[in-house]
Amino acid sequence: MTASAYSLSAGFSSEALAVTQGDPVIGALHGEHRHFYCAYFKSWLFTRPHGFDWFVNVRSTMLDDASWYVPFIETFTSERLSWARTPARHSFPRLPDDKDWPTLMEQFKALGTTRA
Repeated sequence: MTASAYSLSAGFSSEALAVTQGDPVIGALHGEHRHFYCAYFKSWLFTRPHGFDWFVNVRSTMLDDASWYVPFIETFTSERLSWARTPARHSFPRLPDDKDWPTLMEQFKALGTTRA
């Protein structure tokens, strides 16, 4: 969904996202996970995963100020380019196991506003 070595996104509560211009359209696979795109440029903007109405996954490039943003988890490293690396604290070949998410969320929450 990107044409890059990275597909960076950030998770937020649904209430934290406000679309201030335009009307995003559903794109990609048109499945249970609702991937929203710019209607004009067809760029991926954010995703509302099925079953997680409280959560939205936003493309990091959509942030007005991403200077604070440092990846906490990297996923699908089994598919990365050999030279593509991030400073993420946790790395997974695919996605974390369901049992790992509560611990990961608590660790992320404990960081507060410190992201390094």
